Amino acid sequence: MRLRPALRIRSVHATIGFGLAIVAALTFLRWTDPIALRDIRDSTFDQYQRLSPRPNEAVPVRIVDIDEKSLKELGQWPWPRTLVAKLLARLGELGAAVVAFDVLFSEPDRMSPKNILAAAPNIDAELLANLPDNDQIFAAEIARQSVVLGFAAAPNGQDKPGVKAGFAFTGESPLQAPPHLVSATVPLPMLAEPADGLGDISMNPEQRTGVVRAIPLFFSDGAQLYPSLTLEALRVAQGASTYILANAPERPNSIGVVKVGAYEIPTTATGALWMYMNPERADRYISASDILTAPAEKLAPLIAGQIVFIGTSAAGLLDIRATPLGKNVPGVSIHAQAVEQILTGRFLSRPDWADGLEVLSVALLGVMVVMLITFLPPWIAVIAGSVVAGGVVLVSWVVFRQAGILLDPVFAVGTALITQFGAIGFRFLVTDSERRRIRRAFGQYVSPSVLARAEEQTDGLSLGGIDREVTLMFMDVRNFTTISEGMAPTDLVSFLNKLLSGLSRHVMETEGTLDKFIGDSIMAFWNAPVDVAQHTEKAARCALAMRQTLREMNDSNAFGMDQPIAFGVGLNTGIACVGNMGAESRFNYSAVGDAVNTAARIESASKDIGFDLLISETSARQLPEFALLDAGSHALKGKSEHLRLFLLVGDENLASTAAFQDLRAAHDRYLGDPGESLLAEAIRLANAVMPELRKFYCKLSEEHAKGFDSRVNV
Repeated sequence: MRLRPALRIRSVHATIGFGLAIVAALTFLRWTDPIALRDIRDSTFDQYQRLSPRPNEAVPVRIVDIDEKSLKELGQWPWPRTLVAKLLARLGELGAAVVAFDVLFSEPDRMSPKNILAAAPNIDAELLANLPDNDQIFAAEIARQSVVLGFAAAPNGQDKPGVKAGFAFTGESPLQAPPHLVSATVPLPMLAEPADGLGDISMNPEQRTGVVRAIPLFFSDGAQLYPSLTLEALRVAQGASTYILANAPERPNSIGVVKVGAYEIPTTATGALWMYMNPERADRYISASDILTAPAEKLAPLIAGQIVFIGTSAAGLLDIRATPLGKNVPGVSIHAQAVEQILTGRFLSRPDWADGLEVLSVALLGVMVVMLITFLPPWIAVIAGSVVAGGVVLVSWVVFRQAGILLDPVFAVGTALITQFGAIGFRFLVTDSERRRIRRAFGQYVSPSVLARAEEQTDGLSLGGIDREVTLMFMDVRNFTTISEGMAPTDLVSFLNKLLSGLSRHVMETEGTLDKFIGDSIMAFWNAPVDVAQHTEKAARCALAMRQTLREMNDSNAFGMDQPIAFGVGLNTGIACVGNMGAESRFNYSAVGDAVNTAARIESASKDIGFDLLISETSARQLPEFALLDAGSHALKGKSEHLRLFLLVGDENLASTAAFQDLRAAHDRYLGDPGESLLAEAIRLANAVMPELRKFYCKLSEEHAKGFDSRVNV
């Protein structure tokens, strides 16, 4: 992509200053990271999960669901602890590796016979002591199985849960990292005592929204860590006794990795697990009523060796949670999916450096957009900025899909868009007002390159000019006086408009500056006001294209005349003074100087020499690959010295042909030693290359007969 020329310094400073002010404000906003931005970021990560949820993989995790069917068949919740004990025993018989209850057993069973009759008057104490106690029955069953019971964090209270596991730290103590546990609703002591594990079931009481995007793996009261139900189920299933916690790199009071048994779990600095969800599926659940009633041979393949969570999907029991997938699921499903993640090793992470990288990307992307807007045309800048912004989104998506890393592209892209349209609006409303004035004044009669220069450099509007090397062209219609005598004025204007429009378009196409129309003539030049690479070559290609266009017009009789239209073209490369010339109120961008006069004289000489495209020796030196023929040295009107001129026969394609190479060799022999036989050979070869050359050779032979020495090279 080619950058535009430098803008006016004032416009550059104004646009850059305004754009950078927007970028600075947005970068500061991202650095402060208000809640609204965090919500947008979370929604972006939710959308990623919806587009690419965690794939289903076979893992030993099952949910025994206290669903509507179970409540209908087994009665309202809470069930008698004897029924829960029966359910637990059945799971043990079926071979469950561990049973984790996403249910609180914090109060005595009110349906226990001992508890019912305890309030009766005059009850015999010995009889009461011998009555069955449902909680004791349940506790006995817990002791026989591998069981994890749940507790829930509570803001007020005195109770703290027991801890069944040990903790080892590699690095500094992480006791201050997890969410703080003030107190908890804990299981009955008689139930907690025989349980193999105790874990938190409350997800995250400090969440701002109802969507469960991450769950804490630990709570802390400042002196003791308390694991989650998820971790405890995984620990007990493996028969592990200790959690090993490592700090996040170079971050005190943090947790980076948790190891439990054979599994390592990357966490946030607070010890939370980013949830990578997959859609709910029926095979994850078994109804609790089916566990108690279905045949063992049907259930055993589904339960044996499984980590079993017992929870509820019944709406009336109010344990429904929103997920990043936009669905509501039972809370027990989140525990189960967390274990599935760990077992499959499919984790999401938001590294400590993510925030810093995103702040930096906001600043860099914003600055890049400002530069694009300042130095490129608006439409190119919009496309380039959109491509860059799309690249940011693509990178974010790829690292999510390939590595599970959560990087937010939204604010960086938003910064790019806001900066882009803000800076473009500023340019058009403020800094481009001068350009629009210049375009209105010059747009009708200067080439696009001159117009761009005038728009971007207002000092170019002053009178005067600069010296620079240019290639100049003059074109003139042959026998125009004779042609015009036989035409009505309106027909003459129509003829000129058609002819000059068809020819002058090639000037624009080759990056030339169309100076002026002078009656039936065209003046143009290349390499001013802007640099044009290989300007002599482009001028030559323009002349050849004009020749071809005129041939096509004549072949199609575009002018409705009996005879074809012919022209002469002169090209010269040299130093000229170019700039705005005229009065302050009316001026024209043009070129003056000896090089201009020489080009005009060369065009005039083309008629006498008998060839349509004639160029100077200085131009010929810059066209070594083109098909050129030496026309000898000539005295031009108003010039004190002879100038060597060349015929522009064709481009490098023609020059490479054997026919032209033979012609050039014969031509050079004839110029070195004019003679009838050599002339005849040159004409014969010329007819095969370009029949129009015959007229040139006839003129040249006449000059030789008069004593013209083509070998002179002044």
